[in-house]
Amino acid sequence: MPADHLTIKELTETVGGGLTPRMVRHYHSSGLLPPAVRSQSNYRLYSQKDVQRLQRIMALKQQGFQLSHIHKLLETDTTTPKVDDLRVLLQQQYQSVMQQLQRLRRTASALEGLLGRDRHCQQVQAEAITQLRHLEVETADGVALLEKLWDNWDTATDSHPESFTESLQQLLPDLSNRSEIEVDLLSQLVLASGDVSLVNFVRLSENAIATARDNLKAGCQVVADVSSVVAAIDQTRLVHLNCSCQTLITDPHISSAAEAEASFWQHHRTINQWQQLDKNCILVIGYAPSVLLSAVEATVQGKFQPALIIGMPIGFSHAPAAKRRLMRSSVPYITVEGALGGGLLAAVALNALVRSLIEKPECHCYLQSLN
Repeated sequence: MPADHLTIKELTETVGGGLTPRMVRHYHSSGLLPPAVRSQSNYRLYSQKDVQRLQRIMALKQQGFQLSHIHKLLETDTTTPKVDDLRVLLQQQYQSVMQQLQRLRRTASALEGLLGRDRHCQQVQAEAITQLRHLEVETADGVALLEKLWDNWDTATDSHPESFTESLQQLLPDLSNRSEIEVDLLSQLVLASGDVSLVNFVRLSENAIATARDNLKAGCQVVADVSSVVAAIDQTRLVHLNCSCQTLITDPHISSAAEAEASFWQHHRTINQWQQLDKNCILVIGYAPSVLLSAVEATVQGKFQPALIIGMPIGFSHAPAAKRRLMRSSVPYITVEGALGGGLLAAVALNALVRSLIEKPECHCYLQSLN
C-alpha cells in the first residue's frame, strides 16, 4: 500500500464526524465520491484529497444539506451548474424543510396542549389521553369531534391561573446538569418566546453567569443597542444594584431591526465608539447584528473589554455570522444560534441574571432616577 494512502477504516477515523465505512461506500455508489484507487489486494485506498472532500461532505451534511445538493455544490468539472440553478435547488430544499417544520410544529403544539397541563388540569389530561386512544377520525365528523374535545378540555383553564413552572417541568428537556440560575434563565427565555425548542439553541460561555453576576454586584454599566431593549430591562433591580443603563443608538423612534441596523451604519459604526463605554460593562444586543459584529471586532482589537455580551440580534445573514464570531471570541457571552433572537429575549436574559442577585424591591424609588 502506498505510504500516503489510507484504508477505508483509517479514512473514517481521520475524517471523524460519525463517518462509517458503509457511508463511504454509499457515497461512492451515489457518485458523491469518485472511484477509489485499489491496492493489489483490491482494497480501496484513499488520498488526502479524498479526506478533504469527505470533510466537506460531512460539514455540509451537518448543516442540513441534502446529499443531492452537496453533490452539486462540490462538482468541479464542466457540468457544474450555474449559481442561479443551484440557488433554485437550495430554495426548494428550504421550502421543503419549512413544510416539515410546520407539520412538526403542529405536532409539538398538540403535545404541549396535553403534556403542559398543570396539576389543576391533570384530570383533564388523563381524560383527554383516554379519549384520544379511542377516537376515530377517518371521517370529517371525526375531525369535528376532535375539535369539540379540545374545546371541552380547554374549559378547565377558566377555573385557575396558569402555572408556568409546572408546565415547564413537563416540557423542558433534562437540565439536571445545569445550575439553578442557568435553568431559570433558559426557562424565562422559553416563556418569553413560547418555544420550548429554544433551549437547544441557547449558548453560554463557561464563565458567563459568574462573570455577569460579579460585575452586576459591583454596579457595572449596562448598555443596550436600542431604547426598546432598555425599556424591557428590569430597571428596578438595576437601580438597587447601583447599575446605570445606557442606550447605544439613542433614536427613540427605532422600532425594528432594519431601522436599528440602518441607524448604526449611518451614525455609530466606528470602532472607536466602544472605547467610550466602561470597562467590564454588560452589552445587551437584541436588534442590530452589525452592532454585535462591531463590538466583537473591538474586543479583538483590545478597544473594548465588556464583562459580558448578550448577543441576540435578529437577522438571516449578518446575525448568524455575528453570533458565530461572538462564540469564537474570548468574551463571556450568552447568545442564541442562528436567526433566532430579538430585543425581548436579550432583555429577559439580562433580567434573569439580575433577578438571581436581588429580590424585587417593593418600592418605586427607581422612578426618581429615571426622571
